[in-house]
Amino acid sequence: MLVRVAEIPEEGLVVEGVEAFPRPFQDPSWMLDDLALAVEKDDEAVFVRGRFRARIPQECGRCLEPYTATVEPEVDTRFVPSPARRGEELALGADDLETDVYEKGILDLTALLETEATLLLPMKPLCREDCQGLCPVCGGNRNLTACHCEVRATDPRWAQLAAWAARPSHE
Repeated sequence: MLVRVAEIPEEGLVVEGVEAFPRPFQDPSWMLDDLALAVEKDDEAVFVRGRFRARIPQECGRCLEPYTATVEPEVDTRFVPSPARRGEELALGADDLETDVYEKGILDLTALLETEATLLLPMKPLCREDCQGLCPVCGGNRNLTACHCEVRATDPRWAQLAAWAARPSHE
């Protein structure tokens, strides 16, 4: 959803419901479930606040099984016009971490949704906290069947490194 900054009314703009975003994400398997955003303008700055909920397919990092992650970001972002000059170095303050830019007087709320949802995805997705993963010997999913494979001994070439790692650290 593209919003022209010049057309944002004085009282602001309220965007509610998933109907406002027919294709909210680049990946069509990502689903937007709920949305409520308020867009307000203060001179050239635009503030977007609200929340949304999305379901995003993931693959477990331990057992490789697919599952769906639900993210519910709280949106509180300030947009300012893009600087006219490129290549200019700017010092960022603490408040600038929640600041984004819009170009040519157009604010892209769809890109904001995708960014906010992506930021809440886990770095190592897990289908559940107690996922037992795959057996390193046979590759079977330990969540589905008990594995009785014999765990191989550590490669003797790593023995010196293991002994070094086990030493108490001296600070």
